[in-house]
Amino acid sequence: MPPRHQGPGGGVINRRQIWGLVALTLMWGINWPMMKYSLRELSPLYFRALTMSFGALWLFSYYRFKGVRMWPQPAEWRSVMALGLPNMLGWHTLSILGVKELASGRAAILGFTMPIWTVLLGVLLFKEKLTRRIGFAMVAVALSIGLLTFNELSALSGKPLGIVWMELAALCWAAGTLMMRRMHLTIPMETLTVWMLVLASVCLWVFAAVLEPWPSWQFSTPMWGSLAYGALINYGFAQVIWFGLARHLPPATSAMSVMAVPMVGTLSAALIVNEMPGWQDLVAVLCVMLAIAAVLLPPRTPAKTL
Repeated sequence: MPPRHQGPGGGVINRRQIWGLVALTLMWGINWPMMKYSLRELSPLYFRALTMSFGALWLFSYYRFKGVRMWPQPAEWRSVMALGLPNMLGWHTLSILGVKELASGRAAILGFTMPIWTVLLGVLLFKEKLTRRIGFAMVAVALSIGLLTFNELSALSGKPLGIVWMELAALCWAAGTLMMRRMHLTIPMETLTVWMLVLASVCLWVFAAVLEPWPSWQFSTPMWGSLAYGALINYGFAQVIWFGLARHLPPATSAMSVMAVPMVGTLSAALIVNEMPGWQDLVAVLCVMLAIAAVLLPPRTPAKTL
């Protein structure tokens, strides 16, 4: 049997799951500069509509082959539409607009402030307890946003509007996460995800047709590779890995993967799109990672004395 390691939340994970977490972190992190690369030749809404559509088709085929119930019951469509609006349409539309305006590493940093916004919305809307950890996370996130905002405003080509897009995207994702936690769902999560992607992609095709010029569809070979990455890796393999891990790992273990995504996005951007991070970016990454750790990782339990 493969060696087993103790997870941060007390769960036991094996070597295969560790490699799954590593692969997931790399896939999600590298996706940010890959999106930025794609926007060199394709407008943002058409990019999202195209990759999301093929990703949904890929996932539908895979899960149907695996025997998952893929057709929502009539009463389940309401949940699909209600959850799809913030989790898919809101997050993916606003975040791609943010990537268009910002360096991809900075967009990743700002997008992954989502766990902190989730906790804060829980405090404001559902009277959840405000702890010192949450206070620390708020300060850390405020510092990271302040650093990046100041740098964007002081740069000659700075586009602080991208920061607004990314924080609105993070708020949408956070609101959708809270809604999902509080809904009584009978639909399989795989089916829910596929149909949220389908409905969001239909909306994106409409938005793109109204707001953006029709693409030429004559792309370079690396661009086609980037589009394939978005459809097959980001919306495909990463989702399959995530659902496989989510069933067996404690939430705190998954949180460790989320924490590393902004760092991977920032560092891989230097190789893929030649975006060299400054000290502000690296400090902002550290602040966001600390904030995520503060709100997602469980507190240490004191050792029992004999």
